[in-house]
Amino acid sequence: MSQPSHWLPIVLLASLSPISQAAVIELDRIVAVVEEDVIMETELDEQMQRVRAALRQQGTQMPPTTVLERQVIERLVLEKIQLQIAEQSEITVDEPALDRAVSDLAARNNLSLEQFQEILASEGYEFSNFREQIRQEMIMSKLRRAEIDNRVRVSDNEIENYLRNEALGNDDQEYRLAHILISIPSGADNEEIREAREKARLALERLDAGEDFTTVAVSVSDGQQALEGGDLGWRKGDEIPTLFADAVGTMSVGETSGLITSPSGYHIIKLTDKRSGETIMIEQFRARHILLTPNELMTPEQALNRMRQIKLRLDGGADFALIARTNSDDRASALQGGDLGWVGKGQMVAEFEEIMTAIPVGEISPPFQTEFGFHILQVTETRQYDGTEEIRRDRARQALRRQKIDERRQSWLRELRDEAYVDFRDAPIDP
Repeated sequence: MSQPSHWLPIVLLASLSPISQAAVIELDRIVAVVEEDVIMETELDEQMQRVRAALRQQGTQMPPTTVLERQVIERLVLEKIQLQIAEQSEITVDEPALDRAVSDLAARNNLSLEQFQEILASEGYEFSNFREQIRQEMIMSKLRRAEIDNRVRVSDNEIENYLRNEALGNDDQEYRLAHILISIPSGADNEEIREAREKARLALERLDAGEDFTTVAVSVSDGQQALEGGDLGWRKGDEIPTLFADAVGTMSVGETSGLITSPSGYHIIKLTDKRSGETIMIEQFRARHILLTPNELMTPEQALNRMRQIKLRLDGGADFALIARTNSDDRASALQGGDLGWVGKGQMVAEFEEIMTAIPVGEISPPFQTEFGFHILQVTETRQYDGTEEIRRDRARQALRRQKIDERRQSWLRELRDEAYVDFRDAPIDP
């Protein structure tokens, strides 16, 4: 990738006189050039404040400022690279989608949007900056899905082999892991490999001497969760990366592994906790619906008015199946009188599922809208379904998919970083 042709520091000129020009007041400065973008000092400072606040909340010992800055600026570099690729690929997030994401985030914290804004303000966050950060995270997520996730395929043969050979998955346990990665650059020479191994060995020595795993992870790890202390969260046994599976199977809670070598670098893992997994029963809904999709001949307003008329007919005793067959634009289900069969949670779009799971059995819903058009829905019965075999296969597929995504994302990010033009301007890290 080519070096940018120019960049300008942001300064304030008091006036145009020679004396005042000599007394330039610098408002901000560039700490790194990343391809065609820059990281400003204020941007680094803001991110440092957020990370420090998160570490204090976790009770993690604060690493030296230079160490923390190295981690934070490397994260910012990767974000800048991804955002530029997303822009070149015309990946965007529109305002309605961003509004929904922010509202959902507030709702998950049991807050109204107004309460959420007040809390952000009390912690020193500008709401507009917070929205922009969420937008950027959504854009990067869309990019990763396009570049990695959507290209990952799991074959039936892989699932069969996984089910035959699974070991940890049979004990119905969940594991919480923490992870340190000392990465090896792609195409590294022997000296770079030696330096990475020495860095990993020193990290292991610190752990063996009793230093907190989280603190060491924040200080030295190149993993995506470094600033979270390397925490990988709770995972079923069959969701643990194959690279770590054998080690985890023999570890006790609180135990740290030795060095684990892979093409991406040297890994150290810690089993921070373990618990028995929960038995999950599948709740299913026998549902039927009528769909009207607006088109060139029917505006959304006309479609909604027509659905209201259909609802009046149904409330008056009209046959649901007959009306679905003659009116619904979902022709596959219309031929079955609108019947969708047995449907579980997570199989339908959110708006449809919300109505389906809330409406009493037998009641006909008012018209509601999804991305497909306007629906009227009826749940005719519900059941608790024993889908053991389907669950096992789906878990195997998801576990294999997650393993592949984890591995490919790490490799992809490492390649992006290695290939990008990055110029640190007096930044407190080694290039």
